[in-house]
Amino acid sequence: MQDLGPDKTLLLVDDDEPFLRRLAKAMEKRGFAVETAGSVAAGRAIATARPPAYAVVDLRLQDGNGLDVVEVLREKRADARVVVLTGYGAIATAVAAVKIGATDYLSKPADANDITNALLAREGDMPPPPENPMSADRVRWEHIQRVYELCDRNVSETARRLNMHRRTLQRILAKRSPQ
Repeated sequence: MQDLGPDKTLLLVDDDEPFLRRLAKAMEKRGFAVETAGSVAAGRAIATARPPAYAVVDLRLQDGNGLDVVEVLREKRADARVVVLTGYGAIATAVAAVKIGATDYLSKPADANDITNALLAREGDMPPPPENPMSADRVRWEHIQRVYELCDRNVSETARRLNMHRRTLQRILAKRSPQ
């Protein structure tokens, strides 16, 4: 793994407060000087005032899109290494993130080791495959849960969007998450 270098500043932008605290603590243990923001507005303000060498930005935040923070970071500090982190993994958003200057794109759940490896990877290096990838059943379950949350936990609307029978969806939602 590559050395952090002289500037160890890291901006973490995520609206999931417990996740943000855990990640901040883990990244501090790895030698980063961490600053956190819980919204697009706070992330943009920090990126403008004190542009960090590294950043981990959640894509979907309550007050907007994390890509807005990435754009400000790119304007203020072109050499910043930015990882976009999201629970909504999709090829289109990955392409958008990389086009506006993200160094890498990781889907949640990503741990501190995955994030550190992505932040410190040399240009052109391919990241190693995950050691414990999610099963296909788990990926399906996660997708259904995301759509369910996006529909404000409305079963009928979720079933319509997933092109699934409402009762089938209710049975899936009643079960525990697969491993």
